[in-house]
Amino acid sequence: MQLAEGFPRYLLSKQSIDDRALNKDVAAALRAKLPNGPFSVVEIGAGIGTMLLRMLRWDLIAEARYILVDEMEENIRFGLTYLPEWALENGFTAEQLDPTTWMIKDSSHSVTARFVHADVFEYLSRRPAPADLLVAHAFLDLMPLPECLPDLLSLTKDLAWLTLNFDGVSTLLPEIDPALDRKIERLYHQTMDERPGGGSSQTGRKLFGFLVEAGAEILSAGASDWIVLPHGGGYLADEDYFLKFILGFYRGSLSGHPELDDSTFKQWLQTRHDQIDAGQMMYLAHQFDFLVKPD
Repeated sequence: MQLAEGFPRYLLSKQSIDDRALNKDVAAALRAKLPNGPFSVVEIGAGIGTMLLRMLRWDLIAEARYILVDEMEENIRFGLTYLPEWALENGFTAEQLDPTTWMIKDSSHSVTARFVHADVFEYLSRRPAPADLLVAHAFLDLMPLPECLPDLLSLTKDLAWLTLNFDGVSTLLPEIDPALDRKIERLYHQTMDERPGGGSSQTGRKLFGFLVEAGAEILSAGASDWIVLPHGGGYLADEDYFLKFILGFYRGSLSGHPELDDSTFKQWLQTRHDQIDAGQMMYLAHQFDFLVKPD
C-alpha cells in the first residue's frame, strides 16, 4: 500500500475512529432502506474514498454506481491509486475503466467508482441526475446552512446519509489549565462559526430544524462521537497522527489570535504533543448522524 502524508494520511488515520463513531442504529436504518438491486450513490466531500470502502466492508452496497466528488486534487490523485490497492489487498478485483473510474468486484459486489474533481457548488451547477443515495460524511458542518441544504438534497431522489456533523464539544484530556483549556475550546469553535465560506460549530443540533425546514423527513438520527483513547501507552492504528493533525487545526485557527497569548498557546500545543507522544492524551468530539428522505 502506498504511503500517504498530509491530508490523505489524515483521512486514512481517522478510518478506525470513524468506524467506532458512526451511529450503528442510523447505519442499520440505512441498510433497511437501501434498494435490493443496483443503485446509485453520490458522495460530496468524498476525500480519498474511505466511506465507499467502509460501505463495502460493512456490506452496505453490493451493486452500485458511486460518484465521489471532492475539490482537493491531492485527495483525488491519492484516491485513484489507493482504491484499487485496497481492493486487491482485500480480495476484490480492480479494473480501470477510464482515468477517473474503477470497477471494484468480487463474487458478491460490483461497484463502479468514479472520482470527480469539483467544488460541490460547481458540481451542482452541472445539474447532475439525482442519485438514489446522497452521502455527506464530516462535511455539512463546513457548508453555509441552511441556505444550501435544499440544493444539496436535490442530489438524491430517495435517501441522504449525513454523518459526523460536529455539535459544539471538542475536549482534550487531561486538563492542562482548566480556564485556558475552556478558552481555547471556545475560541476554536468561534473560528468555525466565522469561516468565510460558512459552517457552524453547532451544525449537528441545528440540522434537526434545518432538515425539517427543507422539507426532509428524518428517518433516523443519533450521536456519532469521536472518542480517541490511549491503549497501553500508545494509540490504535495511526490514531496518534490523527491527534497531531487535530492539533494542527488548532494551531492554524488560533495562532496570532488577539485573545490568546502567543507563548502560552505555543506551550499549550507543545504540552499536548508531549501527551500524545507519551500515550496520555484523550480526545472527545460530539457529533450527530442523520438518515433522511428529502421531500
